[in-house]
Amino acid sequence: MTTIPKSNDALGITNRGNPAESGLCTLCQADCAGRCEVWSSCLKGRELLYPRDFGGTTAGAGNIAPEGVSYASLRVMGYCYGAHDAPPSAKNGDALFTEVSLETTFGQTKKTVCRAPYMAGALGSTFIAAKYWDAMAAGCAICGVPIVIGENVVGVDRKSEIKDGRIAVSPEMDRRLESYLRYYDGYGVAIVQLNVEDARNGVAEYIAERYRDKVMIELKWGQGAKCIGGEIQVKDIEYADFLKARGYLVDPDCSKEEVREAYKNRSIHGFARHSRLGYTNLNSWEEVRADFLNNVKHLRELGFERISLKTGAYGMEALAMAIRLASEAKLDLLTIDGAGGGTGMSPWDMMEHWGVPPILLHAKAYEYASLLAASGQKVVDISFAGGFARSSAIFKGLALGAPFVKLICMGRAMMIPGFLGSNIEGVLKPANKARINGNWDVLPKTVADRGSKAEEIFAGWYDVQKKIGPEAMKEIPFGAVAMWGMLDKLSAGLQQLMAGARKFTIGAIDRDDISACNRDTERETCLPFVTDIGDEKAKLILKQKF
Repeated sequence: MTTIPKSNDALGITNRGNPAESGLCTLCQADCAGRCEVWSSCLKGRELLYPRDFGGTTAGAGNIAPEGVSYASLRVMGYCYGAHDAPPSAKNGDALFTEVSLETTFGQTKKTVCRAPYMAGALGSTFIAAKYWDAMAAGCAICGVPIVIGENVVGVDRKSEIKDGRIAVSPEMDRRLESYLRYYDGYGVAIVQLNVEDARNGVAEYIAERYRDKVMIELKWGQGAKCIGGEIQVKDIEYADFLKARGYLVDPDCSKEEVREAYKNRSIHGFARHSRLGYTNLNSWEEVRADFLNNVKHLRELGFERISLKTGAYGMEALAMAIRLASEAKLDLLTIDGAGGGTGMSPWDMMEHWGVPPILLHAKAYEYASLLAASGQKVVDISFAGGFARSSAIFKGLALGAPFVKLICMGRAMMIPGFLGSNIEGVLKPANKARINGNWDVLPKTVADRGSKAEEIFAGWYDVQKKIGPEAMKEIPFGAVAMWGMLDKLSAGLQQLMAGARKFTIGAIDRDDISACNRDTERETCLPFVTDIGDEKAKLILKQKF
């Protein structure tokens, strides 16, 4: 297995903890003072694409074929001529990488347009998502990309009210949607997720009555972090009592006298809240199909025009079911989440050992989608998730799943701008510190070296100001500005890779744009080995007489 280095001297970045394949630390802390690649890109934007200290250094990459099967073992292919979906300037040989269009669309009858092929994955009832939601939602909205409001948000809201078995009031859900819609300008969409608990609580009905035309609704089968329902941890027993009364599993059981006594004496410090498992009453794919199509029918009767499905890193049967049923039901999007990452309190041993790793899951998703398409069926638009945080990985994901994949879904990477921006805002605007959950009292050297004002610290400050205006900048969460910087860096890097592959639109990317860098990857992904691509053309060129 290839070891992921903790630091990169060329870019001047380093990880606090052990890095995963994505480049993020295994454990990402909200108060971190830097400086991993994603953290640094929130401040520097596209500057971070290039080696540091230009003019006084040279740089050389460890450009080797890695062992094992992962996204790192795929290679992006570049070509020396041509231009697919070319801009007019290409006809004169004047095309620039900045002319690459990153706009993407997905959906059935009502298309959703995004400025770039990214989306923020489900950020649900975890407290860290709630703390930094305003920054993340505003950032996604101004960047024109979708964000998912995850499971159980309504159920854990202590200010929510259930009447006659249905949610009647949910201030937290309203806050989350309004944070996004405040900056929404027609690109992207807010997606509201439904799990078992949400369906029982009538979340779909609540959303339909208030936001039906403004959002997409998402059914949830699972996620990459775990193969059981969602969970959070709460510290006080009163909150645990509230959640148990709501119908959740609370572990350890706060209703037991011995547990309450242990909590009183501080030998128990908190409680895990778990959701029910889905589909435990069903025993065959046919039963799942009937239930699923009935749920979709119900959502359409409520008036939802756009519906999506989120599935996790289950086995091949579940993957095929998700692709088949999402296509049969004419859903707008299917997100397929590879195993590994968690934005919440996912069991650690489960994250390390369950599920199908991302590249293997995604390779099979392409195979199954191709089978369905070959039978004459319209295949649902797909989003891949599972450890994406770099432009190269995003390009590889889009190419591996082409032409079915329209978006790359990111979870933990999308949260870092919220953390960092809020920490900086808490220092520069002390009156906001408690409200935005800032963790710093002073700017650390990693930030202070860039300046002492927001305009100096964030490379994207004036870009955001141009978009929303000087007055709106007085209220914009700094985390949203950090999001702009991070996504600007990803977008510039993606444009460069696409230009090198001579692909000027997202739809032009195909599987010929990537290759396998070792024979194991070739076998598992069915991608050609790196030196096999174009080999026949090369030999024909050489066989021609001068």
